[in-house]
Amino acid sequence: MPTDVLPQPLWKPGRTLLEQSNLKKYMDWLFVKRGLYFRSYHDLWDWSVTDLEDFWESLWLYFNIKSHDLYLEVLQRPKHGMIGTKWFTRSKLNYAEHVFRNKTKDRPAILFQSEQSGLTEISWETLETEVAAVAAWLKQRGVRPGDRVAAILPNIPQAVVAFLATNAVGAVWSSCSPDFGKTAITDRFSQIEPKVLFVADGYVYNGKTYDLTAFAQELSFTLPSVKDTVLVNNINAENRPERLTSWEDILHLENFGLDFEPLPFDHPIWILYSSGTTAKPKAITHSVGGCLIEHHKALILHQNVKPGDRYFWYSTTGWMMWNYALGSLLCGATLVLYDGAPAFPSSQVLWTLAEKAKITHFGSGAAYFNASMKAGVSITSESLNALETIGSTGSPLPPEAYEWIYKYVKKDVWLISLSGGTDVCSAFVGGCPILPVYPGEIQCRMLGCRIEAYSEDGKPVTDELGEMVITQPMPSMPIYFWNDEDDEKYISSYFEMYPNIWRHGDWIKVTDRNSVIIYGRSDATLNRGGVRIGTAEIYRAVESIPDVKDSLAVYLEKANGDGTISLFVVLSKDKTLTDELKQRIKDVLRNEYSPRHVPDTIEQVSDIPYTINGKKMEAPMKRILMGQDPAKCINPETMRNPESLKAFV
Repeated sequence: MPTDVLPQPLWKPGRTLLEQSNLKKYMDWLFVKRGLYFRSYHDLWDWSVTDLEDFWESLWLYFNIKSHDLYLEVLQRPKHGMIGTKWFTRSKLNYAEHVFRNKTKDRPAILFQSEQSGLTEISWETLETEVAAVAAWLKQRGVRPGDRVAAILPNIPQAVVAFLATNAVGAVWSSCSPDFGKTAITDRFSQIEPKVLFVADGYVYNGKTYDLTAFAQELSFTLPSVKDTVLVNNINAENRPERLTSWEDILHLENFGLDFEPLPFDHPIWILYSSGTTAKPKAITHSVGGCLIEHHKALILHQNVKPGDRYFWYSTTGWMMWNYALGSLLCGATLVLYDGAPAFPSSQVLWTLAEKAKITHFGSGAAYFNASMKAGVSITSESLNALETIGSTGSPLPPEAYEWIYKYVKKDVWLISLSGGTDVCSAFVGGCPILPVYPGEIQCRMLGCRIEAYSEDGKPVTDELGEMVITQPMPSMPIYFWNDEDDEKYISSYFEMYPNIWRHGDWIKVTDRNSVIIYGRSDATLNRGGVRIGTAEIYRAVESIPDVKDSLAVYLEKANGDGTISLFVVLSKDKTLTDELKQRIKDVLRNEYSPRHVPDTIEQVSDIPYTINGKKMEAPMKRILMGQDPAKCINPETMRNPESLKAFV
């Protein structure tokens, strides 16, 4: 598109949204209660990232956050930087308690469908009864505040029940998708030493049934900290190990109702994992209070989720979007879950679910919308009468996908592209109900998120490509990484490039109208279908094969939002890359880690490029393979083996 031609918006908010959206009501409240008037969203954003204490305190009051103790200070900053920032000191609260404030007989708590079952409803009464039973069992088994509870479960209602029960008793939740291999799971859970493990007896994906009963028993021995392993009936597996506790037996235990452990604001709520780009996945630990107030803000103000809405985000339990979608229960919405492949038996399955479940907010990864577009999915707007928003994340959504949604899905839907990460279990940039939607652009920087694009010399720039940074703390930033002495991993993850300023690893442009365009990751994370995995995990698997000496994995984004994984291998002396060896490499990756990260191409090279300090040069090789000038990507003097560049150039 020529730079002198202004793009036309694909969508503009109607009068009802402009006057009655949750964001407009919050702005009206600020005027009445605080005497603050803002002419535009950007003025409101500017205040939110300048007057941090006033902004976050206003959300606390507006959302009526319940604390069992009065807070002393809204914000307590450390002497230097962001790590160690304290929010709402001395307050005590509980995430699950806020979820159950929305208990009602007027609508279900959860709607669930899977490849093997039709759409079913779970009432708030049933949800509360099951959470109370599991919470009582956890207490009975000696689980106390701060203990870790881990899960290997598909996206089924039992996962939601187990999390809410874990949080109710003050324990710390952590989950993995069951399609992760044993090594990937143990790399994560061995770090946090869980006391209890919930495992499904199996799962169904793409029409195939996977039995996990033997795997569940094996894991209970592999993780020595685990005192109890609970087997959740999902596929009615025949060989159920006797030594494992049955989920059904727990539900039948007598309990005396549900109560909630009041927890300090910065008490850990869950542990999520980085993709393991340079080492074992980092165990990113979030706070109860930080996620509670952030999810209220993100879902209510930026996605306009209201009581009675139906909220769906296609995800696995190993992706932070599962945790984020749970936040819709805080808003009084019904949470819609789907377990299975997004294109089985056809690409129509999730769109049919949207119609049948009368979904209000429909979300998925950008790759899903690209796939639907390519598959020529046929949707009639009349079938999606309830649909108000479509959400996209995981990778940048290309302009043609925006246009496809408005042409072939629903012409008056509000398309919300958002981007954030495991790092904050939320979004930094996302939707705004009072701003237009332009093709390929994210509407706004979210309230309380001081996002800038930094030039190479570390200065904020507008309408230019830059490194995405966050210059002010947010409550949902990690409280720490588990077992990270002196915050060494925390600092190296975000604060090495710009001291005391969070560098996120995205290439972005903040436009002159304050929308945001993301051009992809500036690091080496591999992200497919919502499952994030790092190159270090690929290397550990590939290099376990005796014939493979070394390897380099590169994820190459395409303009349409898709991407390919290219794997380069150095083989043992006199070995050549045969079809049999290629298949062996793919099998190891599929079985040990994730079938979604099997490489598209495997090529043999004589050497892998390394820095003098011994780090694989992933990002420079990625830029070279995407067609950039090698001279601008890398200085051979910084390399241990500059001759290795020949194969890539």
